[in-house]
Amino acid sequence: MNFLYRYLIVIVACVALLIGVQIPNLIDQYQKRVDAHLREVLVNIQPFQDIANKYFAGDMSKLVEMHRSSAEKPFQEEGAAIEQMLQRKLRFENELATLNASLPQKVLHVLLHGDREMLAEVRSQYTYAVPLNQDALIFGAVIALIILMGVELIFALLRRLFFKRNSAPSL
Repeated sequence: MNFLYRYLIVIVACVALLIGVQIPNLIDQYQKRVDAHLREVLVNIQPFQDIANKYFAGDMSKLVEMHRSSAEKPFQEEGAAIEQMLQRKLRFENELATLNASLPQKVLHVLLHGDREMLAEVRSQYTYAVPLNQDALIFGAVIALIILMGVELIFALLRRLFFKRNSAPSL
C-alpha cells in the first residue's frame, strides 16, 4: 500500500507542476493579447491623430469636441467613435503599464482586476504550452509544493480519523 501512496504523490506532483506552469503561460498570452489590441487601436486611430496634429496641435479632445458639436449627425457619431477608440487606447495602455511588474503581481492583477474582455478572449483561444523559463518553473514548483502539502494534510487527517476509529475501545 505504501508504494501506491508514493506513486500517487509522484503523479499528483507532476500534474500540479504542469498546472503551475500554465499560470505564467496564461499571463504571457494575456499580455500579448492586450499588446495586440493596443497596436490595432493605434493603427485605427492614427488617421485621426494626423488630423488632430494638423489642425489642433495634436489635441485629440479638441477633434472629438469639434465632431460632437457639429450640426451634422454623422460627424457627431464619428466623434463618439473616435472617443471610444481613445478610451480603448487608454485602457490598453494602462493595462500594459500595470503588467510591467513581477510575475506574482501580474497574476494577482489578472486574477483580481484583469480586463474581462481580454480574459474571455485568452480563455477561448488558450494554447497549452510548457514554458521552460525560470518564472514558469519556479511558479510551477511552488504550486506543486502547495498542492502536495494539501494532499499530505488531507491524508494525515484521514489517517488520524481512520486510526482513531480502529483504536476506539469496543463495548
